[in-house]
Formats: sequence, C-alpha cells, structure tokens
Amino acid sequence: MKPKKKEHWDLIIEPNRSLLNIKLKQLFRYRDLLIQMVLRDITVVYKQTVLGPIWFFVQPILTTVIYVFVFGRIANISTDGIPGPLFYMGGIVIWNYFADCFNKTSDTFVQNAGVFGKVYFPRLISPLSVVISNSIKFVIQIVLFLVIYVYYFATTGNLQPQISLLGLPLFIILMAALGLGLGLIFSSLTTKYKDLKFLIQFGVQLLMYATPIIYPLSTIPEKLQFYFKLNPITHIVEGFKYAFFGIGYFNPVWLLYSTAVILLVLILGIIVFNKTEKDFMDTV
Repeated sequence: MKPKKKEHWDLIIEPNRSLLNIKLKQLFRYRDLLIQMVLRDITVVYKQTVLGPIWFFVQPILTTVIYVFVFGRIANISTDGIPGPLFYMGGIVIWNYFADCFNKTSDTFVQNAGVFGKVYFPRLISPLSVVISNSIKFVIQIVLFLVIYVYYFATTGNLQPQISLLGLPLFIILMAALGLGLGLIFSSLTTKYKDLKFLIQFGVQLLMYATPIIYPLSTIPEKLQFYFKLNPITHIVEGFKYAFFGIGYFNPVWLLYSTAVILLVLILGIIVFNKTEKDFMDTV
C-alpha cells in the first residue's frame, strides 16, 4: 500500500490567534476588494438622490451658514478676528472627517454581518474602506475650504499661513487614525451591547462641543484650558487653524501628546477588533 502524499494547499484559512496580527500582506492581496468597497461606500450614500455628490459641498456650506448665524450673530462667540465663514468652515471640514470615520466604522460588524457570515476576507478591510472613502469626501470639501480661504486671503490680507501648513497630512492621518481606532473599539462593543450604538452619535455631538470647533481655545478661561487640552482632537483642530490662519494654539509638545494618545487608541482598537472577529457571529 502506497503512503499518502502530503497535500499542499495554496491558501489556508485559520482563525487569527494573535491580537496584533494585522496581516498586511493579506490586506494587500485583497486590495481589489478594498477598492470596490470604497466605491460602494461612495455611491450607495448618494444613490437615488437629486443632488448626488453635490451634497459633498452642500452639507458643509449649510452647516457653516447655520454656525455663522447661531454662534456668530446670536451667541456672538469670538473667532479671534478670523472671518466667520472661514473659521467655521475649517473646523467643520476636519471635524466631519473624524465624525464620519468614527460613526461609520463603529457599525462595521452589525452592518456587514450578512457578508462576514458567508464570505471570507480580512475583516479589517471594511473599516479601512470607510476611512478611505471618507478621505475622498474630505479632499473634495477641503477644496471648497481652500476656495473660500483664497477669497478671504486676497480681500482681507489678515491671514498668515504658517510653515506648519506642511504638517497638514499629519493632521489628516491623526484624525483618520483616531476615528478608525475608536470605531474599531465601539464596533466590537456593539456586537454584544446593541443599545450602545444609540449613544455614539450623541457622544460625538458632546465631544464636538468639548473641542474648539465653534470657538477658539483662547475664549476658554485659562484655568479650564488644561482640561480642554487633554482632548487629543483639540491640538489637531487648533494646529489646523493655526497653519492656515496664523492664529490659534499650536504646541508641538501637546501635538506629540495627541499623537501618542491616538496611537494607543488605534492599537487598542486593533486588539479589541481582532479579539471580537473570532466569535462575533455568535453574538450578532
């Protein structure tokens, strides 16, 4: 009797036993799927809408108009001499990027349960596709912000762009990483605690008011500023405004603090996500 030949498999699917094993090679192998999911995320949102992708521009414009009227005219909140539309638009664009990444990735397991239960692919592709698709939306909206910025730069002459403007890609990456990290954590929690998803959007709104989006950090009483600085998003938003306007709070040490906190959140998010990925189908 001939001994059996040892079988050779091209692909072995096995559970992810390491909590920090991201399998970058596997993510790269599924890059075509990632591209398709990014396109899906972009088209599905505005499918069968009258304005379609024009909403990318309409949303920040309408929000800016409301903020100018409510916080600028009625509440009379200072903008440190920066034109109101420009001040609010800058804060809205970068905040929306974080909020969209966080809100949409926090629902990864629940929204994709049907697909995850039938087809194998690296689960991290789903939240990554959300972050990338939101990056495209952010680029479109930052172009709108730059158009308004150039107008005020040419007409007022009060804007003083800083060398820290070169750090804009870092601000964007940090916001994406924080949104992804928090989204991975809450996505894992909502598989077991379904009612948690109802608190996420409310929590994001509260976090926005604890971040200098509708007001500059300089308007906060000095004895309370330290607590606002503990919010890692504060230094990204203030750094973003300082880079474009030359007005705002920018401290490299505090930015380093924000970077460290965001990296810890992202690592924790990956650990929790990988742990939940193994048995989430039993709880969804």
